[in-house]
Amino acid sequence: MKNHKLPLAGLVLLIAGLIACSKVPITNRKQVSLIPESELISLSLTEYQSFLKQNPAVPTADQNSIMVKQVGNNIQQAVVKYMSQHKLSSRLQGYKWEFNLVNDKMVNAWCMPGGKVVVYSGLLDVTQNETALAIVMGHEIAHAVARHGNERMSQQMMAQFGGVALGVALQKKSAETQAIFQTAYGVGANVAVMLPYSRLHETEADKLGLIFAAMAGYDPREAPKFWQRMSAKGGAKVPEILSTHPSDETRIRELNKYMPEALKYYKKK
Repeated sequence: MKNHKLPLAGLVLLIAGLIACSKVPITNRKQVSLIPESELISLSLTEYQSFLKQNPAVPTADQNSIMVKQVGNNIQQAVVKYMSQHKLSSRLQGYKWEFNLVNDKMVNAWCMPGGKVVVYSGLLDVTQNETALAIVMGHEIAHAVARHGNERMSQQMMAQFGGVALGVALQKKSAETQAIFQTAYGVGANVAVMLPYSRLHETEADKLGLIFAAMAGYDPREAPKFWQRMSAKGGAKVPEILSTHPSDETRIRELNKYMPEALKYYKKK
């Protein structure tokens, strides 16, 4: 009789998968994230401060910086409210929100685990108004709340380290682990090597982001207009944010399709 013992690495994966299974807010998609979110938040605190040392934030008195912080705070309140209403506040455990604008022509923005957000000044040329900025920031914050980065970082680390070494890699916070974190979350200038979100993740972030922006008092109908501007800006050279955030007719059509649901949450400020 053959002995069908599960290899240790497979056993680790099986147990981790059973423990780490959860549902994405709003879409209720089941997801498996093998990395404890607390570990990612710990990493984000270090990486965020490191990034800002190399890329100083625009002074808080600057009008654009004020706008970024204001929009960020409004969306933060909406996210906290939604999570509280749906008994999901634990999903935000350890969050220490922070919103900064940096001077960089790159058309980009990102949000790390724990609510650490950066907006690049080049993005403001395309957003053109506070509402469109809220759409983008809502989208990026939605990626963090939905733990999309955890999913793709888990996949990357499993491929590189294997099941048994995963815990060791996290515990030591090695240079390899930090590099994967930076790649997974698009931190730094080399966004070209950022691990792309899947179309599934993008669709989820669009939906969550629309609702968060709407709850914060921003008209979600600005979203298709913004992505049309992004698409038009592409031309021969695709903007950095589009290298991982697809912008095409399908996306705009999906945004419009979801708009009636998002508008249920919208109340003018």
